[in-house]
Amino acid sequence: MDRFDNMDTFVRVVEAGTISGAAERMGIAKSAVSRRLKELEAHLNAQLFHRTTRKMNLTDTGRAYYHQCVRILDDVLEAEIATSDAHGTLKGKLKIALPTSFGLLHMGPAINDFARTHSDIEFDLDFNDREVDLIQEGFDLAIRIANLPDSSLIARRLTPIRTLLCASPEYLKQEGTPQSPQELSGHQCLVYTLVPDYDYLQLTGPDGKLVRIRVSPYMKASAGEYLKDAALAGLGIILVPSFIAHKEIEEGRLVPILSDYESKQFDAYAIYPQTRHLSKRVRTFVDFLVKRFEGIPAWDLYLNREGIQNA
Repeated sequence: MDRFDNMDTFVRVVEAGTISGAAERMGIAKSAVSRRLKELEAHLNAQLFHRTTRKMNLTDTGRAYYHQCVRILDDVLEAEIATSDAHGTLKGKLKIALPTSFGLLHMGPAINDFARTHSDIEFDLDFNDREVDLIQEGFDLAIRIANLPDSSLIARRLTPIRTLLCASPEYLKQEGTPQSPQELSGHQCLVYTLVPDYDYLQLTGPDGKLVRIRVSPYMKASAGEYLKDAALAGLGIILVPSFIAHKEIEEGRLVPILSDYESKQFDAYAIYPQTRHLSKRVRTFVDFLVKRFEGIPAWDLYLNREGIQNA
């Protein structure tokens, strides 16, 4: 019995939630994973899991053993990294979850530049606006646009995310330009559905007072770029991140409105779980992103020159 292999397999089953999930991540047969677990439980003379048809749930003994295994395996990995850091190039896989629009428009070019410098790293990229479970789904890190209340995650801030209320000149000419947040309730609004309370707009006025407006969505969608295109087509007013719409605003095809009011602010973060050792390739990649996005975001430079306030 290879004790470290069996410990590593046990940890991977815990984090994947199933034997089949662990086998897929490890690239080995389910039977091999099952055999290693049986060998480990026989060696320990202890039951580590309550087995069901769908999921492997830890026993109290298994939970305590899992935390010990994580610590031991991380110590081994740290020793290996400390020995090899000064030699050779970065190698291995980076599995990253990215929000679709920000990922495609801005993270994609950054990853391509990093990949050209570190050609031995294999990237596995998931462009999806859902909030992934980093440990259960085997991600090394995620790029997330949020306020990050989850204290179980370690986060490094990359860049601020600015949002603006916009509409096409054609729409504003036909329907009129709202002069107060309350007037938005009478307009066609295009709303992004993957946020809480998407049928409400929450704005802070120049006097610092919070205004909460209920809107009747004319169109709802889970893709920000589609909603931007709908706004360009004159279908309504959109609250859109500047990283999606900055070119259209600069070209005058979308016009910011109610610029004295500020929407809720977010940031883009690189996040990763604090339960496992952070590999050199993850650390190097995150350092690269922090450097890449430092300062005023490129997509906000025009807005700052024009003196446009946050919507």
